[in-house]
Amino acid sequence: MSAVAGTTVAVAFCPMPPLLLPAVEGRPATETVALRAACAEAVGEMLATRPPVVVVVGDGVPAGVRFGPGDCGDLRGFGVAVDVPFSGRARPGSRRLPPAHTLGAWLLDEAGFAGTRVGIGPADLAQLVRDLPGPLGVLAMGDGSARRTVKAPGYLDEAAVPFDDGVADALAAGDAAAIAALDEEVAARLLAAGVPTWRAVGAALAGRPITARLHLHDAPFGVGYLVASWVAA
Repeated sequence: MSAVAGTTVAVAFCPMPPLLLPAVEGRPATETVALRAACAEAVGEMLATRPPVVVVVGDGVPAGVRFGPGDCGDLRGFGVAVDVPFSGRARPGSRRLPPAHTLGAWLLDEAGFAGTRVGIGPADLAQLVRDLPGPLGVLAMGDGSARRTVKAPGYLDEAAVPFDDGVADALAAGDAAAIAALDEEVAARLLAAGVPTWRAVGAALAGRPITARLHLHDAPFGVGYLVASWVAA
């Protein structure tokens, strides 16, 4: 079932490499500067619709789990002692955020978003899109294939580039049906971690007219980074 007709839903699609945070990267590289700029543009376009609520969606979260005020993530696994609260201040004993929601919270902080944030997994997106009044913001976090080059985390798979190219074309066209139909088995083989989240967005906005913009399609470190923005009227 698609979103309620007449409810504006604005989506920012952003990747989730830890290097997105300057504290993790250290000296900035040209590629990550461009990536941050593209993410800032996409999030800015999403927030331009003035949503009172932004839903941050990322894989690896069981159905029914919600992240909110007080929950917190960190990047200590990447050698940086930085805490990133999801919303407001971290609360003692709070739930730990997955990387997607940690980086999503950072992007919203950078954009100055002061509204309500809800963190979920892909399985819960369609219901929230139906239930929450518009305008609604969605920050969809996920990477393309991690098998783009021989130095990529998953080594080279010749199918990786065509797969990511297809995703980029669908994102640029605002083709929700194509995004919803992405092959999960192929995505798993290609280590395309963003596919469950992207499929959920496509399914939630099926049949809606979408204005789309592709901000970035690159793979500087052997992983596909796709940044896009959609507005479904």
